[in-house]
Amino acid sequence: MTFAQGPLFWALVVVALVAVGAVLRARKTNIGLRRQNADLRRERDTLQRQRDELHVTHTGLLHRQSVELGEVRKDAEEETKAVLKAAVRTLQGLADEQQVVIENAQKKHGDDPSMLADLMAIDHANSQFGRRAQGIAVLCGGWLGRRETVASVFDVARSAQGRIRQFDRVRVNGQVNFSVVSKAVEPVAVVLAELLANATNYSAPGAPVEINIQAVPKGVCLIVDDAGLGMGQEEKDRAAALLAPQAAISVSSLGIPPQFGFAVSGVLAARYGFQVSVDSVSPYGGVRAVVLLPDELLTGDAPAPPAPLAAPGGHHADVSALPRRQAPTPPPTPLFPPAAQPAPAPQPTGSFTTAGGLPKRRRKSPVSVVPSTEPGPVRSNEETASRLGAFQRGTRSGRDTTMMEGPEFQ
Repeated sequence: MTFAQGPLFWALVVVALVAVGAVLRARKTNIGLRRQNADLRRERDTLQRQRDELHVTHTGLLHRQSVELGEVRKDAEEETKAVLKAAVRTLQGLADEQQVVIENAQKKHGDDPSMLADLMAIDHANSQFGRRAQGIAVLCGGWLGRRETVASVFDVARSAQGRIRQFDRVRVNGQVNFSVVSKAVEPVAVVLAELLANATNYSAPGAPVEINIQAVPKGVCLIVDDAGLGMGQEEKDRAAALLAPQAAISVSSLGIPPQFGFAVSGVLAARYGFQVSVDSVSPYGGVRAVVLLPDELLTGDAPAPPAPLAAPGGHHADVSALPRRQAPTPPPTPLFPPAAQPAPAPQPTGSFTTAGGLPKRRRKSPVSVVPSTEPGPVRSNEETASRLGAFQRGTRSGRDTTMMEGPEFQ
């Protein structure tokens, strides 16, 4: 038997055929996988291009939506402000008419202390209503009334004091020989009133609030100090953004109920060129608000004297013939008055030694202080009416304005 006819030969042939078949199948499979891989790569590239196109389209749609939504919001905000401005203008007109009626009644019944006190309460409520209407008008793009004459810084502070509910908690300290120019009198009074309202609302009911008037190299500062709880950093940041606005303030972004104070102050400060800040702490642990009036808004001119009163017959009365009943200006009142100190005991005039040469003991202060039981001086009706009238003139001296619209009158 030859080698070709042996079983080993045929086994080798079978193994060789199987190996060749396996190589052919592997090659065919490899070629198929390569083709499939190439197809998948082409599909992947196509999907990536489609994804990029979709991303660009999506970005464009988002930008378009944002622009259109901004335009819609802007139109809605302008329409809302226009409606509010028209409504507030009507309310301001009614408040001004009511103010004229109240002032005429005060002149007519000024000699009756009880009647004058009631009229001043009505005048005070009307001034608060007018302040809120002014704030809304400012946020809606309106302008404040135009004043023809200057007013002293002290009168502006007193005018702001008379526009808040808790005016009796405010103490005005200090005086400077400067007046506020006519165009800035009403804006400064409105801003200071908003700061005083915040100071009284966010501090204890019995805690007084101070206004300190101080001259600085850049102008005059009106410093409002309260003894409240203060402000957190987030609140300070939000207040700083409202007091120095970079864009128009949206009415709908002021919360529910809306907080107008800082927004109105920021708009008026930017419009008239003075600065407002609330990022300091008062000496009493509360908030210190500072209104800085630059030299451009100050003048050395004295305010014009008040107009003479009209006589009942329609003619002006002689000023020299009228009785002069001017209440004295009270001295500045500190925020926390010092406690009363007991009076020292009278020192004895006799010998300070005993018969044996020893020193005598002396009492340095009395054991108790008995308050005086003497009644205070009783004011007459004329004096009471005079004091009420003086307070009325002080709080009203900074808000005699002529209502006109438009920047050309500012």
